[in-house]
Amino acid sequence: MNYLVIDDALKLYNLMLSDIEKASSYIYMETYKFSNDHMGIKFKDALTRKARDGVTVKVLIDSWGRGPVSESFFAELIHLGGEVKFFEKIKISSDLFTRGHRRDHRKILVIDDEISYLGSANITGYNLNWRELVLRFQGEITPTFRKVFEQNFEAFNPYYIKDKRSYSQTMKFEDYEIVRDVPSIPLQRLKKKYTQLIRSAKREILIETPYFLPGFLLRKALMDAGKRGVNVRVIMPKHSDVRMVDILRNKYFGMMHKSNVQLLFYTPHNLHAKLMIIDRKVFSVSSANFDYRSFRYQYEIALIGHEPEILRQLDAHVNETIRNSEVFDYQRWMNRPKIEKIFEYILLPFRHLF
Repeated sequence: MNYLVIDDALKLYNLMLSDIEKASSYIYMETYKFSNDHMGIKFKDALTRKARDGVTVKVLIDSWGRGPVSESFFAELIHLGGEVKFFEKIKISSDLFTRGHRRDHRKILVIDDEISYLGSANITGYNLNWRELVLRFQGEITPTFRKVFEQNFEAFNPYYIKDKRSYSQTMKFEDYEIVRDVPSIPLQRLKKKYTQLIRSAKREILIETPYFLPGFLLRKALMDAGKRGVNVRVIMPKHSDVRMVDILRNKYFGMMHKSNVQLLFYTPHNLHAKLMIIDRKVFSVSSANFDYRSFRYQYEIALIGHEPEILRQLDAHVNETIRNSEVFDYQRWMNRPKIEKIFEYILLPFRHLF
């Protein structure tokens, strides 16, 4: 089986398009965003060409994240037999406020039982300069990803998921776990798995995330690890694309720093990777951000494994990220403007929704 870690968005899209053009049997895609811009149009046109060639094409896009695209955007693809579904359309109801956050945030591409992708990148051109993280597999694991997608596609209903528990059942292939999460306060499979992994760490914990708003249990697990001598590092963008998250996350930095949790800020542009590595032995590459919203409200997916070659490539990725990051400055944080501290408290009650 061949593995490739890709963190450059343009390189990723070009490789995905190349693989799509070679498809001869089927192309299955699940994504949060699919934009009507130059990159979205490239993918739509490539999928349409393959449908014209007789390839089975199925696409599942989140209804909130889809931006301006609709059935009409994919009209030719649908006319040629392709199936396009928009996940969880917004429906006026008594729980509209919380239902609006129950989004399909997963990103999967599966081609011909041969090639599969999983990771952080949406199908859109606005993030071409972002630092992403996607795993490309070529080999025996791909039929397992096909089953994952087919279950997702089958469970789909325009307004709800018919069977949350089966839809979120963990699937295994050799030493890999494919962990699927659904909106659920009692389930929260990824949060529980990550808490377990963090508590098991002996030497090192490395996290990359665009949004860092962990709940109490995860914060405590990270701080406890730092206090017992584990080298805990969390890398996030210095400026993400959601300013309110950047303000709110600042509230927790002091207590994390005092518990020996090292905070690093990626400076060139937005860091959109979602990665955790434990003791350089276990990795998780996923669609999930390290925040309340992903763990509590969104449909997410993570691949957890031990493959040495993947870990080697991830280590190179992390080293480059760190080279372009700056270390948290506690004194500067203490002296941050008073208005920022005020906004931290104003936003705190809404932390579950960012």
